[in-house]
Amino acid sequence: MAELAGIGVDWYVRLEQGRSVNPSITTINALARALQLNKVEHLHLKALTRSGERRSFQQETVPASLQRMIDAMKHPAYVTGRRWDLLGWNKAANDIFAFDHLASEDRNVLVSMLTRPSARKLFGAAWADEAKRVVAQFRAVHDLWADDPAFHELLLKLRKGCPEFSVWWKTHDIRGTAAGIKRLHHPKKGVVSFEHASFQANDDPSLRVVIYTPVK
Repeated sequence: MAELAGIGVDWYVRLEQGRSVNPSITTINALARALQLNKVEHLHLKALTRSGERRSFQQETVPASLQRMIDAMKHPAYVTGRRWDLLGWNKAANDIFAFDHLASEDRNVLVSMLTRPSARKLFGAAWADEAKRVVAQFRAVHDLWADDPAFHELLLKLRKGCPEFSVWWKTHDIRGTAAGIKRLHHPKKGVVSFEHASFQANDDPSLRVVIYTPVK
């Protein structure tokens, strides 16, 4: 079992580097047990073995019907793509996160969260924990596109804009997306709390709709 675990670590590193590895499902499951992977990490390992023939990344677009839907919502809502680019949002989301103030090349959840001083103020003392959680969630997506120039460009921007990012990235933490509650310190609205959840779009599974519901 120890020998298998050693082989598994080597394969895992090669997969994260975008190198070709084609173990069978039986082998993957055995490696997951040997490496004591949790459910999210096990699914991540399976996904990595299926990513070898992936096309070059192309940024997604939000269908007009989906944009109209989030525009009609009274609560904050926005749409992200595979690289966590911010592709669309409603007025309520802009009132909280000021997405309209982002330059077009910076419209990305990680760039917004990690590199803007206003985001640190918005999340207050919870910023570091929230930022690390987001980085660990993005890791699961990034590793499927590790050799793509668009993802290299994003990592470079995060390293330059966030001193803590490189340290967090080296830990290789992986988390799945999950609903939760955020407590924000808004400059005009004061302290506000939101319960957030995300959903895949039916028209394009690479699109994810994130909705924030106020918590009293």
